[in-house]
Amino acid sequence: MNKAIQRRQFMKTVGVGVLAGASMGIVAPPAEAASAEDGMEPSKMPRLLLGCCAYSYRQELTHGAMTMEDFIGKAVELRLDAVDMTVYYLKSTDPEYLESLRYLAYKNAVVFSGTACGSSLVQADATKRVGVLADIKKWIDVTDRLGASHLRIFAGKLPEGASMQEATTWTVEGMKAACDYAAPKGIVLGLEDHSGVSQSADVCLEIIHRVDSPYARINLDITHFIPSATQDPYAQIAACIPYATVSHIRDRFDDGTPIDMGRVWKMYAQASYRGYMSIEYEGNARIGEEPAATGLPKLVAKVRELCQKYSSI
Repeated sequence: MNKAIQRRQFMKTVGVGVLAGASMGIVAPPAEAASAEDGMEPSKMPRLLLGCCAYSYRQELTHGAMTMEDFIGKAVELRLDAVDMTVYYLKSTDPEYLESLRYLAYKNAVVFSGTACGSSLVQADATKRVGVLADIKKWIDVTDRLGASHLRIFAGKLPEGASMQEATTWTVEGMKAACDYAAPKGIVLGLEDHSGVSQSADVCLEIIHRVDSPYARINLDITHFIPSATQDPYAQIAACIPYATVSHIRDRFDDGTPIDMGRVWKMYAQASYRGYMSIEYEGNARIGEEPAATGLPKLVAKVRELCQKYSSI
């Protein structure tokens, strides 16, 4: 039995929430923000920084009411620490355009927390898997040109007739090759726990451990985990925090249930997480959410308050 399978069985036995604490060596950590003045070791201090994904303004960016340059300006207006440059909305991948965005961000003291592409590694056709890897390499180069250090990728949907074991292996093989390309550029790949193959902490952790690279991590979206008989979404979030790069934030789970944001931030603080809490606003009118223009600033205010409460910044 290989180590990945042994780990999976162990998680099912003890629960992913327990495993998350054990992997970090956490013993009764502080619930809220701590600093050196409080006697906390600097290596344990959480740093939770406020960010926003360009996806939050997808309607405006898609229909031309906003440009990526405007999005950088919006980051200044909202007093964000960083922005996640969702690549769907780049008007070009020409070096001159990418460098102009990088320069504009620098002039405005806005950090690129990373980029996010839609490439999905799970493909039953070997030729398509080669094409997806080439696509990811292209976005790694774009990320590098922008001066960012993180790229979000997907596993994808399970194809009809394929097994989870096959899909997991395709993801591992593709991510290994992509990490080999990204590593010399100093770029980390974050596999998102998105709908499909990677929608459980169990599978996400198996993939990351099998890839076995410091450049393979989890782009942790707190909204997507599907509860199982033994693992609720909060336990799965806790299990993945030690492996998280950028975290994508909404205040509702996929089924519309409100998220206990304070509980989630407390888990991040307990894990001594250091990274960006990047809002990915939906503005879903079907469930009564406001458009980004009015709804997003309200969520920004809520996330800012949580970052200040549970962080050493």
